[in-house]
Amino acid sequence: MVRLELEQVVMRRMKEDDIEVVKALVKEGCEGTENRLILHILTRPLCLFILAVFSSILRCLVHSFILALAIPVFLLIVFLKITMPRSTGVLGSSRPYWDYVGSSYRGQQDEILQNPYCRISGKTPGTKKQRRRIGAKDKEKEVSSEKITAEREQAAGLVWVADCEGEIVGCIFRESETRPGVGRICRLVTGCWYRREGLGRLLVQSLELKERETGTQRVYAHVPYPSKVGEVFFRKVGYRQLGEVTDEEDDDEIIKETPERGFMGYPLTKVFYKDL
Repeated sequence: MVRLELEQVVMRRMKEDDIEVVKALVKEGCEGTENRLILHILTRPLCLFILAVFSSILRCLVHSFILALAIPVFLLIVFLKITMPRSTGVLGSSRPYWDYVGSSYRGQQDEILQNPYCRISGKTPGTKKQRRRIGAKDKEKEVSSEKITAEREQAAGLVWVADCEGEIVGCIFRESETRPGVGRICRLVTGCWYRREGLGRLLVQSLELKERETGTQRVYAHVPYPSKVGEVFFRKVGYRQLGEVTDEEDDDEIIKETPERGFMGYPLTKVFYKDL
């Protein structure tokens, strides 16, 4: 575990030369999530019943009880492995992938989120010599020659990275605005060496300050269904699960803000919200 000085962290927009680092960070942070989602689906009562029915049918054709039990499970796992990325995409979104190039920042000066810890400590983030970034390759990536239109930038959403002395230690994804006054966090990742240091809280709080300034009234966060860590984290930073408190307003929001669903309609995400 590395000690992280939160007042020295700069939250800025992701640039094109950060894409490979952010992808590596996301891959590291989401490792095992897909397998936990598959296990969650396989252990649902209806799914177990269907697997038992198919096993009973196969038992008449296959003389091995173990094979009759294993074949349906194996085929379902393969099916889920193939279809899961398409059905979940970026968690909390029906899009099959995230447009990293489209969401990259192209301004001359960095667009930066306010760091609430700087106000507390009275310090300002320093600019020190850049260190080697996690996952960065020796060979520099060529800048993409893709044509980026204003419509693509608008639809791509925003990615904010936490930069500490030139090293990207975390990132937060904000989906493009689909409803006025509503924001959606669809991914939050911190580097494995910088967890339990308050970095995730810093990213969420800084984004909330930005959203409040732009007139956003409510922020949603979609958390993978089996992720107890994600659920506990968002509750600690003031979020509530949608549907816990039943009233007319929540009933309307449940219809508008539905969790992502997978095989047989089982929910893959839990929806949390916070009124700003």
